[in-house]
Amino acid sequence: MQMTLTINGESHSVEAPAASLLVEVLRDQLGLTGTHIGCDTSQCGACNVLVDGAAVKACTMLAAQAHGSSVTTIEGIGSEAALHPMQAAFRDAHGLQCGFCTPGMVMAGLEIVRKHGTKLTPELVTHELEGNLCRCTGYINIVKAIVAGAAAMETAHA
Repeated sequence: MQMTLTINGESHSVEAPAASLLVEVLRDQLGLTGTHIGCDTSQCGACNVLVDGAAVKACTMLAAQAHGSSVTTIEGIGSEAALHPMQAAFRDAHGLQCGFCTPGMVMAGLEIVRKHGTKLTPELVTHELEGNLCRCTGYINIVKAIVAGAAAMETAHA
């Protein structure tokens, strides 16, 4: 099946079987390996990407469903030279350990900001992170990172 996707601001024409998952196309065809496959059942959130601005678990979305959409992966929100405020907050608040879940957590953080704005409470973030698993931490620093990242996003846009 032929489809056109805008990935991180660039248009891509992709040929893939109709049953291909978005995460497979991102990783295997486009080489965007920041989107991780953690469970294949939408339980862990390691595959979170933004589709037309909203967080989606790419392991349960068919690539064909994203045809004509704008998809943003972790590779599309910042760079080594200029981290996105949410990425910088994860670094500064030690919101990662092994790093496997981090891209999905960062994208989940962006979804929380999209839904609730930049003034977040730890309680709200904890509730909203349901469905995003980290097997290394107790989530305390992940929650701190998302709250701090949201505040930094407000400052960056002010």
